[in-house]
Amino acid sequence: MPTPRPAAARRTPLSPPDAAPGSSPLAPLVRAPGAGLAEQLAQRLAESIRLRVLGPGSRLPSVRQAAQRHGLSTATVVAAYDRLQAQGLIEARPQRGFFVRHPDDPGQRRRSPITALHEAAAAQPPVDATALIRGMFRASPGRLSPGIGTLPEEWLDADMLRRALRRATQGSASSALWLGYGEPAGDRGLREAMSQHLETLGVSAPASQIVTTVGATHGLDIVSRCLLKPGDAVLVDEPGWAIEFARLQRLGVCILPVPRGPQGPQLDTLEALCRSHQPRLYVTVSVLHNPTGASLSAASAHRILQLADEHDFTVVEDDSYAWLAEPHVLRLSALDGLRRTVLVSGFSKIAAPQWRVGCVAAHPALAERLVDSKLLSTLTSPALLEQALAHCLQSGELRRHAERVRQRLAVARQRCVRMAEQAGCRFAAPPDGLFGWVDTGVDTDRLALLMHEHGWLVAPGSLFHAVRHASPLMRINFASTLDARFWRLFEGMRALV
Repeated sequence: MPTPRPAAARRTPLSPPDAAPGSSPLAPLVRAPGAGLAEQLAQRLAESIRLRVLGPGSRLPSVRQAAQRHGLSTATVVAAYDRLQAQGLIEARPQRGFFVRHPDDPGQRRRSPITALHEAAAAQPPVDATALIRGMFRASPGRLSPGIGTLPEEWLDADMLRRALRRATQGSASSALWLGYGEPAGDRGLREAMSQHLETLGVSAPASQIVTTVGATHGLDIVSRCLLKPGDAVLVDEPGWAIEFARLQRLGVCILPVPRGPQGPQLDTLEALCRSHQPRLYVTVSVLHNPTGASLSAASAHRILQLADEHDFTVVEDDSYAWLAEPHVLRLSALDGLRRTVLVSGFSKIAAPQWRVGCVAAHPALAERLVDSKLLSTLTSPALLEQALAHCLQSGELRRHAERVRQRLAVARQRCVRMAEQAGCRFAAPPDGLFGWVDTGVDTDRLALLMHEHGWLVAPGSLFHAVRHASPLMRINFASTLDARFWRLFEGMRALV
């Protein structure tokens, strides 16, 4: 009978033989001075918990499963789990296994499932929003991120930004950018350039109706603070952006998820929620919805505006991915003329993630209130970056850069779709824009954990629901999911799930 190999040298399902150099998998667990196998496993699982790959309430693999997966003895796994329990990260439940603890509310795990929509506001956010930003959506050494929300660095035009900054800092008048607060509503040149750009999208908004912000998220926040009070009902797309859910919940409002499909929201549900809850806002995405990539149909757009009139609510149109869409794509704000709509956009998705400049276009009375809210939250916005972006707009460089990105993205999207379908996935919405909404056929929370153990950060579908629940869907970034090694590993990990 052949002699078995030592556990540390035994190949496991998480150590595929075809892992190529540069794929950045986590190092296998091997005996080393000062770091036993149990300690290494505990550290690895603790990192997954910190990054919310294993979220509160998630079940850990059983002792036997973990032992098989990592090529360890069951005694070593028990010792690792004991360490995690001592740190307060997990708990053992009799006859059920080991679960990640809810740090803020130990009793939450025993609550019955939330079924009434109005109770969603009382639920914890689907993930810790700040951990999501720090972990999954920020590149870190050895981590590859098919679920990231931005373009790859090599797709961005650093030379354009350098030229724009040089122009913004030339001349004696530029010192005012650093020595004063600037205009409360934002740099006049950028607001005028944005006014001209919005005209190309069919949205008429003079510079006086535009307020600059510290990114689109800040724009959404000051609109919400102007128009909402605690307890108000707010309609949101579901699936939708986890950060937006968490942000609204912290304002103390009642979130009303509206199922979102390829043509737009489920209109019957939207109307029923309007009748029963009298919402104050509907925060939605008309163009290249995150995470599905879908854009609103004309019929859906007209019906949304009819319901806004009938039930007296404001539509906040999040146009964060506007530069990745063709200019002719329909906006609610173009149909409505900013009467019941507010348009929020930004530049970080097309310029660079650190260029946190956004714009809000609204009717004149609301624009004045937004300036007041902006002053209370940030006093001012980054005038130097605003003037640099004004140069990019006025010169046409940003438009030409966006055209190049769209062309490159179309090629990447076609290739990525082919790879995903060859890996056995199907798309829940027609592929468009930066994101694909992929049906994997398995629980993507569990899949995300396995992929994370090999250094790949994916965005499971549960992140995009107001109340977290298991989902077979995941969001992929077409520009960042072109590595064949990812799809090979994906197939192997999906088989394990």
